Amino acid sequence: MEKSPVTVPAEACVSAGRRALPNQVAQEQAKLLKALADPNRLLLLSLIPPPPQTICVCDLTGALELSQPTVSHHLKVLSDNGFISRQKKGTWVHYSLVEEKLKKTSVQLSKLAESTS
Repeated sequence: MEKSPVTVPAEACVSAGRRALPNQVAQEQAKLLKALADPNRLLLLSLIPPPPQTICVCDLTGALELSQPTVSHHLKVLSDNGFISRQKKGTWVHYSLVEEKLKKTSVQLSKLAESTS
């Protein structure tokens, strides 16, 4: 005789007082973390100064052992996700760090870590 599967509400599997992130929030945070999950992007973030200073893409390309198109790709990913800002100055593009975005991402991770302890 076959037994029918037991259906357990999702809430019953979660420790008391814990809630899952809303799906949309999880998707957004995963996208940001994916943008940071590359050693070359982290290296770029360490080289890019906060405003009012900027750094030219030509200086970033020289600092890394990567081709200019590869550096530009990584910069685009960081820019598209709000971690750096860009300004065109003549034929060159200059970048600066968006510190507030990094701080916000850090706070989100801290909240996630706090909810697991």
